[in-house]
Amino acid sequence: MYEITLRAMQFHAIVGILPHERELAQPIEIDLRVHVADGDTVIDYRDLYDIVRASVSEPIDFLEQIAERVADDALAHSPRVRVARVAVRKPHVGLPGPLAYAEVVVERSADD
Repeated sequence: MYEITLRAMQFHAIVGILPHERELAQPIEIDLRVHVADGDTVIDYRDLYDIVRASVSEPIDFLEQIAERVADDALAHSPRVRVARVAVRKPHVGLPGPLAYAEVVVERSADD
């Protein structure tokens, strides 16, 4: 088994439930790590990137939904993808103090 990581992919997305979050795209950063079983073919990084990009192409309410969608779609991409770990970061979060970002992490296994 081997691992592929796409780290710090950056997108602008409509994500959130507050009125201003539904109007203006915000920066979102996503990491995708997959564990791939050995086999005769390779997993194309471009396909994984497209899975992530598609997850933020339409408005979505919660970071958790993005992470779950990416993990599920990565696992569905190939039977060789055995584990998908997704981290979604949102740097502009309305909290009452300094914060680098809010992050949600989801990990799914093909055995789940």
